[in-house]
Amino acid sequence: MGAALLGKKLGMTSYFTEKGEQIPVTVIEAGPCPVIKVNTIQRDGYESVQIGFEKISPKSLNKPETGHFKKAGVDPVRYLKEFRVLDTSLSPGTVLRVGDLFKKGDKVKISGLSKGRGFQGVVKRHHFGGVGMTTHGQSDRVRAPGSIGGSSFPSRVFKGMRMAGRMGGKRVTIRNLEVVEVIPDENLMLVKGGVPGPINGLLEIVKL
Repeated sequence: MGAALLGKKLGMTSYFTEKGEQIPVTVIEAGPCPVIKVNTIQRDGYESVQIGFEKISPKSLNKPETGHFKKAGVDPVRYLKEFRVLDTSLSPGTVLRVGDLFKKGDKVKISGLSKGRGFQGVVKRHHFGGVGMTTHGQSDRVRAPGSIGGSSFPSRVFKGMRMAGRMGGKRVTIRNLEVVEVIPDENLMLVKGGVPGPINGLLEIVKL
């Protein structure tokens, strides 16, 4: 079975290898993640392991949530996520740690919610170039989208037309990221390159 953890993006920094090479890395607080529930084919119809991340106060929970954590015998956590790649022989209450699951050189895929940019125009959202030089009276059309459809035919706008709208705030997954360093004492993982989402954004880390 594979390995998976929940984590939090702390930011980016530079990492220097033994050869003196500078590598841009993302610092991730990965775990510790307690096992909350183990789903089985006999009881649930499929196999998966539910893990949690980031402790919170019991006052933040309602009664069903309180009972869910009490049954598992773990402290309440903010985030819950099921992974099918984890070993279903794990028992509730087991704590998964980054030092036990990952090592330097591993390849991982990381998923997160991309930064929400709000409502954006076509220049920022789709990299339109605009009209360029504002000659021939075009003083206010620099960032305009231009024509979006025909007139008499087809008398409509085609589906998928690139236009202004909500940008970002979507689930993004990046595969084949390399683990540059693991610091078990501080629950930290350094991954080469950038990962989706803002600082303190939730990440799902799965070993390939």
